[in-house]
Parts: sequence; structure tokens; C-alpha cells
Amino acid sequence: MPVPWFLLSLALGRSPVVLSLERLVGPQDATHCSPGLSCRLWDSDILCLPGDIVPAPGPVLAPTHLQTELVLRCQKETDCDLCLRVAVHLAVHGHWEEPEDEEKFGGAADSGVEEPRNASLQAQVVLSFQAYPTARCVLLEVQVPAALVQFGQSVPRYEKELNHTQQLPDCRGLEVWNSIPSCWALPWLNVSADGDNVHLVLNVSEEQHFGLSLYWNQVQGPPKPRWHKNLTGPQIITLNHTDLVPCLCIQVWPLEPDSVRTNICPFREDPRAHQNLWQAARLQLLTLQSWLLDAPCSLPAEAALCWRAPGGDPCQPLVPPLSWENVTVDKVLEFPLLKGHPNLCVQVNSSEKLQLQECLWADSLGPLKDDVLLLETRGPQDNRSLCALEPSGCTSLPSKASTRAARLGEYLLQDLQSGQCLQLWDDDLGALWACPMDKYIHKRWALVWLACLLFAAALSLILLLKKDHAKAAARGRAALLLYSADDSGFERLVGALASALCQLPLRVAVDLWSRRELSAQGPVAWFHAQRRQTLQEGGVVVLLFSPGAVALCSEWLQDGVSGPGAHGPHDAFRASLSCVLPDFLQGRAPGSYVGACFDRLLHPDAVPALFRTVPVFTLPSQLPDFLGALQQPRAPRSGRLQERAEQVSRALQPALDSYFHPPGTPAPGRGVGPGAGPGAGDGT
Repeated sequence: MPVPWFLLSLALGRSPVVLSLERLVGPQDATHCSPGLSCRLWDSDILCLPGDIVPAPGPVLAPTHLQTELVLRCQKETDCDLCLRVAVHLAVHGHWEEPEDEEKFGGAADSGVEEPRNASLQAQVVLSFQAYPTARCVLLEVQVPAALVQFGQSVPRYEKELNHTQQLPDCRGLEVWNSIPSCWALPWLNVSADGDNVHLVLNVSEEQHFGLSLYWNQVQGPPKPRWHKNLTGPQIITLNHTDLVPCLCIQVWPLEPDSVRTNICPFREDPRAHQNLWQAARLQLLTLQSWLLDAPCSLPAEAALCWRAPGGDPCQPLVPPLSWENVTVDKVLEFPLLKGHPNLCVQVNSSEKLQLQECLWADSLGPLKDDVLLLETRGPQDNRSLCALEPSGCTSLPSKASTRAARLGEYLLQDLQSGQCLQLWDDDLGALWACPMDKYIHKRWALVWLACLLFAAALSLILLLKKDHAKAAARGRAALLLYSADDSGFERLVGALASALCQLPLRVAVDLWSRRELSAQGPVAWFHAQRRQTLQEGGVVVLLFSPGAVALCSEWLQDGVSGPGAHGPHDAFRASLSCVLPDFLQGRAPGSYVGACFDRLLHPDAVPALFRTVPVFTLPSQLPDFLGALQQPRAPRSGRLQERAEQVSRALQPALDSYFHPPGTPAPGRGVGPGAGPGAGDGT
């Protein structure tokens, strides 16, 4: 892992100046130091540079060059330390001048200038050792007798910092590792796989303290730290396979001063790591022309522009006229574009395989457009040729080919000459133009599309009608059952009839099953809504006559209004007469209304003549004819009609027996006519 060394001198800036140093002893902080100008010495004291700069009265020593060298320092053959030897080159900057006021110069630059021949040059140099996650520094004091100073020599312009990077080996790369004690206690690392997880196994003694760091190693630039932790004893650290990339490296070292660190990069050849690297890579558009590839690791790649047309066709590389460009991770690249276009995309290849493709301009310019890309090629003597980029290749214009661009070639050339095409790129050898196509498509195919739409609409209508007819047949015809609530026994009989009809392909509505809606809306509003929906759906309204119903009809026909009676609030029949009578009086009832009454309760002749303009059936003796009248008007007569009539009769018979012969009572003498039956004394 690279370790940078930085050199700071007391002579800062273009002119000779002095920077004071302050040493903080013990557990102090560096809050009052200048930002970035503090470090901890090896004896744990803090060296602080407050940042007060004052002019120097004479020449100063300025660093000009920095060299490093790895050396092995041994106390004995098996007790060695790996050290870094630093050589600092200093030069004289400035000339002797008599200070106006010695009091204002102090700190590290008190040279005590009396006479140039007796004076000496002094400087304090800070060597700062920076390595993740620690930073240390060394303070050097340099003194040069004035007699050794050569005036008039050329001194290079001083820089504030001298930077140098020294690559340090780890214990595995040292042939003399067995002579370095810190390598003996180094945590040894093994990598094992377990399904989707990867285990880092550190096999060390329980008392051993060590540091572990995960980082992304970079070919250019410093490493990118990802994770750091101080650990003790044997450890197993689990990583998910999605965290693996080729440049993921591991650094371990004993928690001892100035210990040697070991680095291992075990995933360089791992196929999963390379796959994760491309999955994590992203293209970022910075400006119209500039973009960069963002990825955890450096990777060999090249990029080029391509043109993607709507419809799912592959993006076609624009090479030539453009060329492939080498890509460096996190380095800004530029394409010589004049304008952006949503159909322009960037392709990134590695090892001749497409790895990334993104239409960077689509986010800001919208979705793909139905434009044609024209490639202009320029030759000598102002000769130029044009072709239109299509999935089959580049079609020359004008052309007699059967492609879309060839058929519209004349219009495209006219648009190009009139300035309606957008120029995307221009060069001495050619240019790129994006020409809209949608208007030509609309003109050429408007009638065809209109005919197709009309045909599709007609076909959809036919299918919809057939579907509605089939759906209605499957759902059954709607039937609204109206009756007079003569007594509770008759209501039970009506409920039995409605339930039996529901077993057939009929959708029956009766107020017995809608008492809550009836109370909320009122009888008139409820019946009016049910009658309108039933008739709109081609259904039928069934008038079930009883002695009470005949009496109510007679009242309406004589007086035109319903007199007050003892009927309950749910008697929809009384409320329905105001809507039913107009249909009969105006001749709209046939086909939409059917009458019915029960045998032994009412004779059909007792029904008022106005209501006998529609069929009136007696139940259950005329059930087959009654069920036939309830079918769709144009529906064929089903051969199962008799079977269904018997089914309804069997379901209705228990209710008839209970009504005409209540249990424990003699059979009532129910007559025929408006005044017959139990409802005769009910005041109906």
C-alpha cells in the first residue's frame, strides 16, 4: 500500500518568511492550530503550527528535494526493524539584511544576526508520515554556519510542500521477514467461500491485537479506504459476494508502533468480482460534451457513441465517422458534439465485449425520437455524400432501395437544405444530422391508418355486441317482481317464487331483498330506479296479482290516486302504480310486462281489463308458458323449458302448501275473486 511522505519547511511563500512552531506536551488537542498544520510526534506530543507568518530579516533555508530509501536496522541478527531513510536537500533563499526590530522575530527563526560572517542559518523541518489510519511526524533542526553559505547561487522557486511516495513491502515480500519481530506476530489470513458469502479467516493467538483494513487499490491515485477495525484474537469476517470487486484488498498489521503491514488482494481473478465491477460501474453525464465512467476499480475499456432508434433495434455504433476512445475510470472524457439528442447513447466495451450502454441525454431531453440520422461524408473538391443510418446499414440518398429512408429520401434532403435537421457533429471529414420522420409518416399513412381504424372500430363494435349478447345470455334476463303485501304468508309465497326463479338464468329483483335501500330511498324512488334499469337492460316487469293488488288497481283506475290504507312502508306495489299505469295506458307494456297469479287464490278474469293487455298466467298450472315469456324476446324456445318448469314447481310447492294449508289448522275456504281469501278482511 503506498505511503506518502510530506515535507514542510519554515520558509513559506515566495518571499523569505518565518513560520513559528509550538510544541504541545502531553494529551493536548490541536484545535487552535492552522487547518492541516498539526501532527503527533513519536513521543505522543503534538507539533502545532499556529500559522503566524512574519517576514525574515535575512536568508532562510528552503527544501528543494526529497529522497527516501528502505534500510534494515538490526540490534542483532534476529532483531531488526524496517526503516525508511529520508534525505532532505536544502538551499539558501534570500540575502542578509539588517533587521529593523529584532523583537518581532522569534520562535524557531531566532538566528541572532550580528554580522553575516559570524551568523548561521537555522531551520526547523517537519517530516510528516501519512498512512491510513495513522499520521506521525518528525521535527528536524538544521543549522548551517554562514561561512558555508555560497551567496549568489541560483535557488529554485520554493514550493510550500514537497511530496514523495514510497512503496513499502509487507512481510510476505521480505526475504528477511524472519529477522523482523513484528512479522512473527502478523495475523495470517485465509479466504474461503461459503455459497454467496466469503469468509476472511484470521488465525492468530487470542492475545494478539491487530488492525484490519479493507480498501480499493487504485492504479492511479491513493487507495480508497472502505472499512477499518482494530481486532483481538482469531476472527472470521463475512463478506457478501456482491461486495467483491477485483481491486478489493485487505491490509493487516500488529497494533505496535511502526509495524510492518501486509497487503493481500485475493479477488483479482475472481469472475464474480469482475461481474460485480461492471454492475457497479455507472456513466455520468457532466455537461453536453463531457462525461465520466464511475467504478470502484480501474478497468481496461473503450467507449464510442451509438445511435438508438425506437422499436428495440440494437444501438448502432457511430464508428466511423467517430472513433473508439480509451476510458479511464473517474477521468472526464469528451465527445465533440454540437448538440445533444435522446437517441445518442454511449457504449463501453472491454475485451471486445459490450459491458455498458446508457443513453445519457435521454434524462434531460426526453424519450427516444423517431428521427433519422444522416451521415455526411466530405471528400476533396467539396464533394460530399449522404446516407441514412438504418438497421440494415447506411442507405445512400437519393436511393431506389425499398427501405423507409430511401422512400422518403427526397423529403429528407429537402429538410436538410432548409435547415429543419439538427446538426449533432461537424468535422473536416463529415457531419451528423438528426432529421424528424414523424410528419412524413403521418402524411403518407394517414388514409391507411384511418381505414384501419374504421375497420377496427367496426370489428370491435360487432364483437362488443356479440359479447354483450353472450354476456347477457349467460347472466340471464333481468326480472322485476311487483306484488301487494296482503299478509305475511303471501310475502313468504312471493319470496319462494323469487328464489325458485333465481335458479334459472334470471336476475330477479324484489323489494323483499332490498328493504334497506327501500327505506333509504323511499318506495317511489326505489321502484322507479329498478324499473328503468330493468327495461334498459331488456328485462321484464312481472305483476303478481292478488286480491289486495286487484283492489289497489281498481282504486287507481277509479280515482287516479291511491287512498290511504293500512299498507306498510315497504309496499312497493302501491308506489309503483304511478309508473306502471302510464306504460299500460300508452301501449308500451306489451313485451316488457307479464302478469301472473296463483291458482286457488285469484282467477285471471278478476284482473282489471287494462292489465290483461299483456299475458296473465296462473301458477303453477301455466309455469312452462310463464317461463317462456320471461326468456329473451328473440331467444329460441329451449327444449328444457318443461324440465325447468318442473324444477320451479317443486321449489314452489312447499310454500303453496304452507300458505293454503297452514299446519294445525283446517284448510281455509279461500274463494276466487277480489274479495276472496284471507286478505278480504284486511281492508285492502
